Formats: sequence, structure tokens, C-alpha cells
Amino acid sequence: MSFSMDLFNLDGKIALVTGATYGIGFALAEALAKAGATIVFNDINQDLVDKGMAAYKEADIEAHGYVADVTNEEQVGAFVAQVEKEVGVIDILINNAGIIKRIPMLEMSAADFRQVIDIDLNGPFIVAKAVLPGMIKKGHGKIINICSMMSELGRETVAGYAAAKGGLKMLTKNICSEFGEANIQCNGIGPGYIATPQTAPLREKQADGSRHPFDEFIIAKTPAARWGEASDLQGPAVFLASDASNFVNGHILYVDGGILAYIGKQP
Repeated sequence: MSFSMDLFNLDGKIALVTGATYGIGFALAEALAKAGATIVFNDINQDLVDKGMAAYKEADIEAHGYVADVTNEEQVGAFVAQVEKEVGVIDILINNAGIIKRIPMLEMSAADFRQVIDIDLNGPFIVAKAVLPGMIKKGHGKIINICSMMSELGRETVAGYAAAKGGLKMLTKNICSEFGEANIQCNGIGPGYIATPQTAPLREKQADGSRHPFDEFIIAKTPAARWGEASDLQGPAVFLASDASNFVNGHILYVDGGILAYIGKQP
């Protein structure tokens, strides 16, 4: 079979990106839209959905925004049914919605731990479960779970997040195992340290002109010697959402500038 760039074309596809009102989720949705997909997104309240709609309008992207809490199975079921009725059956799901709580484990309450697990792991399970029947009926589907380097590595203060993202890696592999025969591919993207407004304070120069200590730490641990940009995740997302990846399943694609391959510089 000869190769064609049409493999990367998402024309006619409907893509749901959860929590994609700003940041990484918005960048991923933007990439899928530029490749031809129709974008659907959700967030937890109307105010966030309105802000998201304004951002898509500014970027000249037609998007469909809905209020839905990814941890509420009944709400997600109703939301997906509404999308299928108003927009169409979902071809591509990116499970992007998530939170992190940086709290030392001995100070972290079980309630805080449960909340991180609920949003970052139960949420992807609930949304995937809601879209899978439509994908099975259609005879194809793509699910992309936003994992993390914490799917592989531990770090101080992120017990809940690392547990959730490690679980999400295995949920990805299990969805592949259970639905591969239905021509559904489930893969993950594991971003490295990405330069976003939220991480900007960690990259600010100190009063004496030196790097922030955390910035120095990340640069020293990254063979690429830089933070990633949200745009670095766009190509991988289009690849995993497209027919170009039809025989890629159960894989986590780490987009981390090489951090996971590297032991770090000798002091």
C-alpha cells in the first residue's frame, strides 16, 4: 500500500477533548481542528465553558461546548447522548481533564487523595465508557489519555497524581486489550514539563539574574535543555487521532524532551 498524507486528515471526524477550555487541552483541540476535526469540549461549569467558547472563537475554530462533570457517570452519559444527537457520534476522545494537588503525603487527607483519583482516573474511565458504544457501532474509534511522566516516575508531594496517572497508563493498556478487536485504538500522551501560564512563575529569572531553582532542575534533567511548549504535543495528538496510527495501540507516547531516557548530569 502506498503512503499518503491523507492518513493524517481528520475531515469529518468528531473529537471530544475534555476540559479543553485553555492550556494543553485547548492546544490539542486546536491541532485536531486544523487537521479537519469538529471539536466538542466540556468543563465543570458554564463560566468555564463560556471562556472556552470565547477562546475558540478568537482562534477561528468552530467548537461545541457543554457543561459536564467527568466524575459524574449520569451527567457524562447524558452529555455524550446530547453530543451524539446535536453534533454526531464521537470518533476521537482525548481524556484531558485533570487536577494536581502538591501536598506531602503525610499531610494529604484521604479526601484530597480521592478527589485527584476521581478526576484523573475515574473520569477517563467514565468518559471512555460513555463513548465506546458509539465507536463500536461505527466500527472505529480513537481514545487518547493524557498521562504524565508521573505514570512512570515518583516525586515528592504528588502521591495522588502519580497514583492516578500510573493507573491511567494501565487503563490505557486495558482499553486496548478489550476493544482492539473492535478497531478502537487507545493510546496515551505523557507530556514532559510544558511551559504554560501556570508554570511561568517557576521559569522567572531571580533578582540576581539566575534561573529559578526548579527551572535549573528541569533544564538539567532534560536532554533537549528546554521546557516543552504546548505546540510540541500537537503533532503527536494528530498522529494518535488519525488513521496513521491504526496499528498503534496500548502505547504511551512520552513527549518529554528525553527526560525519561536520561539519568541526569553528574554534579
